[in-house]
Amino acid sequence: MPFSQDNPVKKFLPLILATSIFMQMLDSTILNTSLPSIAKDLQESPLNMQNAIISYVLTLALFMPVSGFLADKFGTRKIFISSLFIFVLGSVFCALSQDLTQLVISRIIQGLGGSLMTPVGRLALIKTYEKNELMKAMNFAIIPALIGPILGPLVGGYMVDYLSWHWIFLINVPIGLIGIFLSLKFMPDYKSREITFDLKGFLIFASASLLLSIALEMFGNTQHTTLVLFIFTLGFLMIYYYYIHAKKTKKPIFPLNLFQVRTFRVGILGNLATRLGISSIPLLLPLMIQIAYGQSAVVSGWIVAPMALTAMFGKSLVIKILDFFGYRKTLMTNTFIIGILIACLGIPGIKSSIYWFVPIIAILGFFNSIQFTSMNTIAIADLRDSHTSSGNSLLAVNQQLAVGFGIALGLIVLKLFENNTGITDGSTHLAFRYTFYTVGFVTVISGFVFRRLHISDGNNMKSAD
Repeated sequence: MPFSQDNPVKKFLPLILATSIFMQMLDSTILNTSLPSIAKDLQESPLNMQNAIISYVLTLALFMPVSGFLADKFGTRKIFISSLFIFVLGSVFCALSQDLTQLVISRIIQGLGGSLMTPVGRLALIKTYEKNELMKAMNFAIIPALIGPILGPLVGGYMVDYLSWHWIFLINVPIGLIGIFLSLKFMPDYKSREITFDLKGFLIFASASLLLSIALEMFGNTQHTTLVLFIFTLGFLMIYYYYIHAKKTKKPIFPLNLFQVRTFRVGILGNLATRLGISSIPLLLPLMIQIAYGQSAVVSGWIVAPMALTAMFGKSLVIKILDFFGYRKTLMTNTFIIGILIACLGIPGIKSSIYWFVPIIAILGFFNSIQFTSMNTIAIADLRDSHTSSGNSLLAVNQQLAVGFGIALGLIVLKLFENNTGITDGSTHLAFRYTFYTVGFVTVISGFVFRRLHISDGNNMKSAD
C-alpha cells in the first residue's frame, strides 16, 4: 500500500472507500447480466426491467445532494456506516422480492444507502489527503473496486444458471459487513462548524432531476410525445428556477460560484457528456449476447469480464499518462478512442463468433479506466476547502444522473431502431448494431468538451513521488 504505514487512517481509508464502490459496481454488473432471468421469473419483458436499474440510479441522484450536509452535521463516520447498513438491508429486500414492483421499491432502499455511501467515503478521502497525494489515493481506492465488474458478470451468470437470481443480491451482505467493521475502526469523523441546509434548493434540484429522468424513461415506453416533451421542458425550467433561487440565497446547496472554477465546470460537463455513451455499454452488450445471439448469462459474463481486467491495468498507468500528456490532451484523445471502440461493437454480424467482442471490450476497459480517473480528479483539482462538500456532492449527483441518462438513452435508441422495421427489417441484432454506432458517435462528439481545459490544468494534482 503506497501510503504511510504510521497513519492507520491513510493506510485503510482507500480500502474502505473501495468496499463501497466494490458493492455498487458488483451490484450493477450482476444485475445487467441477470436481467433476462429475473424478467422470466417475474413474468416481465427483459426490456421492461430497466425500471429496476433506473429506479436505483434515480434514487442515487435524488438523495446525493444531502450527502455533504449530513456528513458535515453528523460526521463522515456515522453517515458512512449508516449508509452501508441501509444498502445491505435493501439488498436483502431485493432478494425477497416477488414481483417487479417489490424489486423496484427494494432497489430504491438500496439507492438510499448508495446515495450516501460513495460520496461520503470520497469526501473523507479528499479531506484526509493533500492535493498531490489525492490522485494516487483515489486511484488506489478504485483498483480493488474493479474486481466487481470481473466477478459480477461471472458470479451473476453462474448464480442465475446454477442457483437462483436471489443470490446476486445476498452476496452484498458479507461485503457490507466487512465495510462496516473496517469503518468502525478506521473511518475518520469529519464535521463542519458552519452547518446550513438549503431545503428549498434541494427540493427544486431534486424535482428537476426527477422530471428529466421520467421524461427520458417515458420517451422509450410511450407514444405520447407531447407529454414527454412537456415533462422534459418542465425539468429544464426547474433547473432555471434553481439558478434564480441560488442567485438570491446566501448559502445554496450548490453555490453558483462553483461553476466559476473552470476545471470543475469542464469536469462536470465532461462527466455528463461522455457517460451518456459509456454508461449504456455494460447493459446493451450482455442484452445483445443473450437476446440476439441466444447465449446464456454465463457466456455473456465471460465476454464482458475482460473489460475489468484491462481497467485494472489502465489504473496502474493513468498517473504516468496524465503526468506526461496532461489532462486536456489525455481526455480529448481518450474520449475519441472510446467512441470509436463503442462503434466497433456494432461491426460483428449475427453469424460472426461472439468472441470477436472480447478484444474490443478489453481495449475499451483500459481506456474507460483512464477516462474516469481523469474526469473525477480534474473536477476537484481547484476547489477551495469551503466548496469541497458541495462540489463533491454535485459531482456525485452529476455522475449518477449521467449513468441514468446513458442507460435510458441506450435503451431509447435501441427501441427506436427495433420499432423502425424499414431500417432493421425486424432484426433485433441489426437494431443493436445501429445502436452501438449511434452511441459511439455521441461519445466521439462529447470529447470536444475538454477543449475548454488549459494545457496547465491539473498540474497541482501531479503525484508526489
